[in-house]
Amino acid sequence: MLAKKALLISTYEMGRQPFGLASPAAFLSAAGWDVVCADVAKEKLPDAAIASADLVGFHLPMHTATRLAAPVVSRVRRANPSARICAYGLYAPLNANWLRSLGVEAIFGGEFEADLTNWADNAPAGSSERPVEARVPRVHFLVPDRRGLPPLSRYATLQLPNGERRTVAYTEATRGCKHLCRHCPVVPVYNGQFRIVPSDIVLADIEAQVAAGARHVTFGDPDFLNGPTHAVRVVDALHAAHPEITYDVTIKVEHLLKHRDVLPRLVDTGCLFVTSAVESIDDRVLAILDKGHTRRDFAAATELCRTVGLTLVPTFVAFHPWLTLDGYCDLLDTLDALGLIDHVAPIQLAIRLLVPEGSRLLTTPEMAPFIGGFDEKTLTYRWTHPDARVDALQREVGAIVGARLNAGRADVFAEISKLAHDRAGQPIADSRPARDRATVPYLNEPWYC
Repeated sequence: MLAKKALLISTYEMGRQPFGLASPAAFLSAAGWDVVCADVAKEKLPDAAIASADLVGFHLPMHTATRLAAPVVSRVRRANPSARICAYGLYAPLNANWLRSLGVEAIFGGEFEADLTNWADNAPAGSSERPVEARVPRVHFLVPDRRGLPPLSRYATLQLPNGERRTVAYTEATRGCKHLCRHCPVVPVYNGQFRIVPSDIVLADIEAQVAAGARHVTFGDPDFLNGPTHAVRVVDALHAAHPEITYDVTIKVEHLLKHRDVLPRLVDTGCLFVTSAVESIDDRVLAILDKGHTRRDFAAATELCRTVGLTLVPTFVAFHPWLTLDGYCDLLDTLDALGLIDHVAPIQLAIRLLVPEGSRLLTTPEMAPFIGGFDEKTLTYRWTHPDARVDALQREVGAIVGARLNAGRADVFAEISKLAHDRAGQPIADSRPARDRATVPYLNEPWYC
C-alpha cells in the first residue's frame, strides 16, 4: 500500500529555514506519511507536488506569511480539489474565518504537531480543532526533519563587523509565553502558557544543522528566559558540544533585569546578541501595551548588557495612535544618547502597530477611539492617527527605509532623524560620539512581522 502524501508549505519565515515545516514533517513521517516540504519564499512550488498531495498544510507563523499564503491556497484548491487543506501556526486561528473562505478545512494553533497528525490520520475535516482560548496541550516532541528543505546557505546569514559571514541555524527551546503583552500575536493563542522543548530534542536539531554547515544558532523562543533554568541547560550543553558556535536569543527587558545573573553565562557560552521588544520609550504607551517595563528599565537594560558584553538589539512599534511628532523625535534622540543607532535595524523605525483578529488591543479602552473596520486585504483592523502629520511621517520613513535597504544604519538613521525633526519643527541635537561598531553583529534579514 502506497503511503499517503502530505505537502507542507511555508510562505515566509523571516529568512530562516522553516522550523514550522521541519517539525510537523517529523510527526507525519513517523505516522507513515510521505512528506514534501516547500518553502515558496526560496523555491517554486512544483505542480506535481500539488497534484499528488492528499493533504496540504500551510504554516502561518506571522502576519506577512499569512497574507502571502492567500494566492497559494487558492492555487492548491484549484489544482487539486480533492486535497484536504489545513493551516497551522500563530496566525491560523486568528484568521480562521478568512482561511475557511479560501477553502481551508482545519485550523491548528499552538503546539500543532500532534493535532495536525491526528487530523491527517483519523478525523473528518475540522473535528480535532481546539478553540483559540483552550489550554495548549503538551506535545511529545520529535527531532525536526529538515530533509528536502533548501540548504541553510540560501537563508539569512550572520554578518560580523570583521566581514565574516556565518551560516545560521534556527531552533526553538520553548514555545509560547507566560506574559500577556496586549499587541503580541502569541498571547491570543497561548494565553499565558509556554511549553519547554526537551533539551535533547533541541540539541539534536542543532547538531543536524551544524552538520549541514551552520556556525551560528538563532533561538526563536518568544522569550528565551521564560524558563531560565532550561535555557542555561541548553546553552551549556551547546557550548560543551560546539564551543565555536555562537548564538542569539530574544529576551524581554523585564527578564534581562530580573535574571541579570544569567547574562554573563550567556556571554560565556557564545551569545552574540539579544533581541528585545522594547516597543516604545513612552511609559504611558508601555502601560497600554502591558509590556512590563518602563523607559528607565530600558536604559538600565542597555547599560547592563553593555557592562556584561552582550549586544542589545531593541525592536520597536514606532508608530501607534498615541505617538506625537515630538515623541518620535524623542525616540530617535534617545537611541542616539544610548549609543544604539547601529543596534537598530532601520525597519524598526518605520513599523506601524498591527491590530489583527484576536488582539487584546481590541478590548483595550485606550485603543477604542482609533479602531475602524477589519480589512481583509491587510488582515488587520484599520486605525487612523488623530494627527495626520504622524501618519504622513510614517509613510515617509517607510519610503526611506525601503529605498535604502543596503545603506549603512547610521546613514539611514541620520536621514530619518533629519526628516522627523524637520516635520516636528525641532532642531537636531548634536550627535554623540559613535560607539565601536565592532560590537554590533546582525542577521541580514531586515523584516520582522
